Amino acid sequence: MDVRSKIFTYEVTVEWRGEKKGAAICEGKPDLEIATPPEFKGHPGIWSPEDLFVEAVNSCIMTTFLSFIERMGLELASYRSLAVGKLERGSEVFSFTEILVRPVIGLRKEEDRAKAAELIERAEANCLISNSIKARVIIEPTIGL
Repeated sequence: MDVRSKIFTYEVTVEWRGEKKGAAICEGKPDLEIATPPEFKGHPGIWSPEDLFVEAVNSCIMTTFLSFIERMGLELASYRSLAVGKLERGSEVFSFTEILVRPVIGLRKEEDRAKAAELIERAEANCLISNSIKARVIIEPTIGL
């Protein structure tokens, strides 16, 4: 399938469920409880839009990387990534200014290390979420066996 010439749509409904809480609802998927984060007088222990924004960048980079790894035939042993988003107040509004992504990539073969380093950088450059936001995305990978 040639995705370059396609247009895709994604529908998500949000529904208020009292206080500063709600749910993200997407047909065929489990509801996701969402809330205002504690730093904005919200609720601890519940996913916030801020969490999901950083998560979207992190998971998009991972899934893009997995696609590249598969195409190149590299053998991945593990992947785990921490992402930290920096939310700052500008002159009038808050916005994310930077997202630092720190993937730890485990490979099965030492000779795949250089290619994996190249592919994780390409994954960020080709991540549709990274390409859709204003915040600077920084990748700091650790690659080993």
